[in-house]
Amino acid sequence: MDEEFAIKFLPLVGALRAYHSHEVYGMDSIPSHGPAIIATNHSLATYDIMLLMAAVYLHSGRMPRSLIDRAFYVVPGLGELMERLGCTIGNPDNAHALLENGELLYLAPGGMRESLRPSTERYQVRWNRRKGFARLAIETQTPVILAACPHADDIFKVYDNALTKWIYQQFRMPFIVARGVGPTMIPRPVKLEHFLSKPFYPPKMSEDPAVVKRQVYNFHKKLTQKMTEMIAQSVVTYKGPL
Repeated sequence: MDEEFAIKFLPLVGALRAYHSHEVYGMDSIPSHGPAIIATNHSLATYDIMLLMAAVYLHSGRMPRSLIDRAFYVVPGLGELMERLGCTIGNPDNAHALLENGELLYLAPGGMRESLRPSTERYQVRWNRRKGFARLAIETQTPVILAACPHADDIFKVYDNALTKWIYQQFRMPFIVARGVGPTMIPRPVKLEHFLSKPFYPPKMSEDPAVVKRQVYNFHKKLTQKMTEMIAQSVVTYKGPL
């Protein structure tokens, strides 16, 4: 990570925050030190996660670290840019190393699959088969903070089409039919709000692999259900800490 470069990048992110009138609720959930996993929903825009990272940095001074998909490296230079901003390829080894170093680790469990949802399926949490982050929390005994930003799904109108699904299933690559303002890909200036949960602490990891499997299942179910509730509640209004 290039911290000096990341700080210089802040004005651009600040401009996006202003464009979307971005606000964060529940900032007291962010620890002043030590590792934590911040699990977010994944929109097509994706940059809403960067708005949260910038807001947390400005509030706490803690530099963000994030896991990203290999698809970022398809666009020349984009993967390298993300690395300078503190991102790294999403795999267990990288995740463990960052948490062992006491970092704030941002990740979107739904990944590309969740981000490619058509607008007819907006505000839905697609974490059913994505249990890796729950196992990571248990293995490293790291608390998980959920970060819901439902209206990031309104930045673009995404159309359902068979080709998008086929390309993802065959190549795990993004292909979309979408629009923002009018017929363009200019992001719609929707107001974005992030709602942070209290920290969820994982159970102590058992020495029995069969028990660990149940622990992962139950912790993942708890987190997924809570994120679904947060999305549903914050789509309408925010009534205080969740």
